[in-house]
Amino acid sequence: MSFFKSVAANSSVFTPREAKMAMRQPSTYGVLSQRAGSSIRKTTSVNLLYFRGSSSVRVFSFLNIARYSSCSGEEFYSSSKRRSRGPVMAAKKASQGQKEEEGRYKHTVDLPKTTFGMRANALVREPEIQKLWDDHQVFKRVVDKNDGGNFVLHDGPPYANGDLHMGHALNKILKDIINRYKLLQNYKVHFVPGWDCHGLPIELKVLQSLDQDARKDLTPLKLRAKAAKFAKATVKAQMSSFQRFGVWADWNNPYLTLDPKYEAAQIEVFGEMALKGHIYRGRKPVHWSPSSRTALAEAELEYPEGHVSRSIYALFRMVSTPSSKDSLLEEFFPDICLAIWTTTPWTVPANAAVAVNAKLQYAVVEAKSLSEDVHLSAGNKKKRLGNIVTEPKMPFFIVASDLVPTLEAKWGIKLIVKKTLSGSDLENCRYIHPINNMECPVVIGGDYITTESGTGLVHTAPGHGQEDYVTGLKYGLPIYSPVDDDGKFTEEAGQFNGLDVLGDGNAAVVKYLDETLSIIMEESYEHKYPYDWRTKKPTIFRATEQWFASVEGFRQAAMDAIGHVKWIPAQAQNRISSMTSSRSDWCISRQRTWGLPIPVFYHVTSREPLMNKETIDHIKSQKGSDAWWYITVEDLLPEEYCDTASEYEKGTDTMDVWFDSGSSWAAVLGERDCLNFPADLYLEGTDQHRGWFQSSLLTSIATKGKAPYSSVITHGFVLDEKGLKMSKSLGNVVDPHTIIEGGKNRKEAPGYGADIMRLWVSSVDYTGDVMIGPQILRQISDVYRKLRGTLRYLLGNLHDWKVENAVSYQELPMIDRHALFQLENVVKNIREGYENYQFFKIFQIIQRFVNVDLSNFYFDIAKDRLYVGVIAPILPHLAEDVWQNLPFQYTIKDGSIAGFVFESKWPSVNEKWLTFPAEEVDFWGKVLELRTEVNKVLEIARTGKLIGSSLEAKVYLHVSDASLASRLLEMCSANNDADALHRIFLTSQVEVVPSLDHELVQNISHTGEYVVEDDRVWIGVSRADGSKCERCWNYSPQVGSFTEHPTLCGRCFNVVGIQPTPAMAAAIS
Repeated sequence: MSFFKSVAANSSVFTPREAKMAMRQPSTYGVLSQRAGSSIRKTTSVNLLYFRGSSSVRVFSFLNIARYSSCSGEEFYSSSKRRSRGPVMAAKKASQGQKEEEGRYKHTVDLPKTTFGMRANALVREPEIQKLWDDHQVFKRVVDKNDGGNFVLHDGPPYANGDLHMGHALNKILKDIINRYKLLQNYKVHFVPGWDCHGLPIELKVLQSLDQDARKDLTPLKLRAKAAKFAKATVKAQMSSFQRFGVWADWNNPYLTLDPKYEAAQIEVFGEMALKGHIYRGRKPVHWSPSSRTALAEAELEYPEGHVSRSIYALFRMVSTPSSKDSLLEEFFPDICLAIWTTTPWTVPANAAVAVNAKLQYAVVEAKSLSEDVHLSAGNKKKRLGNIVTEPKMPFFIVASDLVPTLEAKWGIKLIVKKTLSGSDLENCRYIHPINNMECPVVIGGDYITTESGTGLVHTAPGHGQEDYVTGLKYGLPIYSPVDDDGKFTEEAGQFNGLDVLGDGNAAVVKYLDETLSIIMEESYEHKYPYDWRTKKPTIFRATEQWFASVEGFRQAAMDAIGHVKWIPAQAQNRISSMTSSRSDWCISRQRTWGLPIPVFYHVTSREPLMNKETIDHIKSQKGSDAWWYITVEDLLPEEYCDTASEYEKGTDTMDVWFDSGSSWAAVLGERDCLNFPADLYLEGTDQHRGWFQSSLLTSIATKGKAPYSSVITHGFVLDEKGLKMSKSLGNVVDPHTIIEGGKNRKEAPGYGADIMRLWVSSVDYTGDVMIGPQILRQISDVYRKLRGTLRYLLGNLHDWKVENAVSYQELPMIDRHALFQLENVVKNIREGYENYQFFKIFQIIQRFVNVDLSNFYFDIAKDRLYVGVIAPILPHLAEDVWQNLPFQYTIKDGSIAGFVFESKWPSVNEKWLTFPAEEVDFWGKVLELRTEVNKVLEIARTGKLIGSSLEAKVYLHVSDASLASRLLEMCSANNDADALHRIFLTSQVEVVPSLDHELVQNISHTGEYVVEDDRVWIGVSRADGSKCERCWNYSPQVGSFTEHPTLCGRCFNVVGIQPTPAMAAAIS
């Protein structure tokens, strides 16, 4: 929200160094503002009028006030330690018992007064403001009063298993900025926070907290009770942290995936999908985590850098070709082999075929000789040749023709091509399995077989790979997976029984193959490999009996729905489209205790599953998923199954946590009266394209036929300020709690408060990865300090505001109208930033407005006349702090008092301010450019010791463009002092000379020139005429002309002359 005040001081114009006071006088001055939310509401008690009085002219706008005042205030709002001089210092000395005459005009100075602190004192003040909101239920009050329709941003549930990190902070603050903006836009904002409470991480935390004896006595119900207690405690802690971030939500009614009502809604989604044929049980290879002893979904995997696999180039000896192709390879038998490459040697015992690409060309090659490089490689730990290469005669190999040169170089063996043939020619050839000696076929695989690596022939184990599985189904190959839940070989693996497939089992397979002369080369191979995101250990592909959600039945509907959703950034649509179009069936079962059980019974003899509408509805009616463990099968089954209940037993699998959270649209949006389906917006990290965004989409499409969201925003990851991933081992973790409260060493890690962190969120382009660190936080803190100091000064100038001081728009100086035009455009641009969710643009506009437009021009001229911060959605604590320090009440459209900043609504567009003529906009643009060039020449004069302050200068101008020269000449004697050219230049006088031949020009030593739109402008600087006014420090020939006030200029004399002296004022009172 925006609070701004402008100061009009026709009686004084100072440089930043000089302007420490404000003079009381009849005047007007303009405003500028940041454009994120300031505009004037005619229906307020303070409306689109300007207020004129002997000391000030003020305008009110949104946060909601723009006020012109005669008070200048660098001393008031600046953190500068520069020594104060002039009337302010005189006033200070007088208050300290110094001589009265040193501050004889102090009673004419309208100094700012406010209880609003210079320092944020965020560690104390922010909690006070949050308590104020809570005590008055401000969020609920605003929502209840708003009548602009619902806005629902559906919260993606964070996992309830630890402290919050910067990713959480970025996510929740982005959501809060949006929600608060929508509140100001008169929407009924409904934000229900949620938590994902089931799953392995919580179960592991519970198990890790118990000793060995306690684990032995741990029943499923005891484990679930401990897991629920842990999750709820974590939710409470995380909720407190989110509240400290300043996030508004329905904290008293969050959604938890462990809540019985939530579970019932989730079972209903599962049941609908099952009854529509989208859920099935099958034996397929899935990602399996030996460390967690459960299946995993793709979203539960991570692919860390630096994984190294033990890859091998192996030989499978061929034994025959199809009868129709007897002559194809006849000349090479019996010494011909298929050369394969694999990064998982432990899967060779499960080999069922070798796959080739029908479109590729293959070559039969003869290994002719051994190069010197091969001998040298024997000691290379990353590359080791197999025993077969030392044999007097090696067999013929079949490899992809395109790979012959590559393999020749890699193996160090001369390969002579003896024959070429197509991949289709090799189909149905037979080879001997290198371990179990069974005959296996050569089959045609898919496009996954390429010549980018390997040999062009792929070892195929349908029980250990998705592509292998698909190829195996095509040829009816056995789905063989001799690996148990712990990742160890079973008895089916024969001699390898009991060995760990990722450890000694893998090594044993390699050793055996080499001893049987089946390995050409063993090589370390670095690549991306799936790890369990919870245990951080490698996973395997393993065929097991699991429950799956088939995507085929609604894949196209999902793809169509994606096209009707607004994706921010736009490229996010491509990412989720790619993932959805190519994804395999979703494995939704987990072999864990802490989760929602899959509502299925199995026949004890046939193992056939029992699951239908009646059984699902009956289970759904139970009060919580714990019932699955303590209620008997007889009671869990519907009445019609009572007679056969003894023939069934309960399943032990639980649902994937992504199915839990992916059902939140049904359990939250579909169950709460105040919410709507689909949600207006989902907002999460970019990793949720394969997580929550996708699981929500699939469950919603499968059951409702449409996406659960209208728009989706994704943000990147939070990195340190060097662009590195945060890691405890690197010591570069930035903790949101430390940002707010400070670290052990307050000098190195000061407590900035929540608003600094929120301002950082607004400053970054969250659509990509973002950076944060100590240096960045210091920079953000400086921006905040500047903003707060300015707001304090503006607020201070409101202390004596009165409604009756009204000035119409047409009576304002042109500079003020230009300022208001800029203000309205800034507000428009900031609103566009909010509407487009581009908060970094708002930050840039605010920063530029504070540091450039205001500080470098309008503040220099009018000393804080022009400023606004449309900041409440981003900096709610600061905005509320300002609002609570207003020296008057603010009335909104319905006549009620806005006691809190978010009750004041967003401002409507002020069309009158936008009517500022285009030619005037162009002219004032030239004036600002001219001011910049004048400053350059003033600096030259200052360096040459001609002047100190710019008020000691007189500026001369010669402009070749007659029209511009005429306009500047008018400004030299403007009717309204605010438009006077010397006020804009911060000098005491300005003279436009008709010709450079003028005698004065010849005697000016400090000059400069520049060209504006092909017109040449000459600038000269000399000492100002007259003497220095004691009150305003401008130089004037009139100083010394007034008997009663000989040290004042004419303008200050006119001000002082109509004000009572301190003694008179006391007598009057």
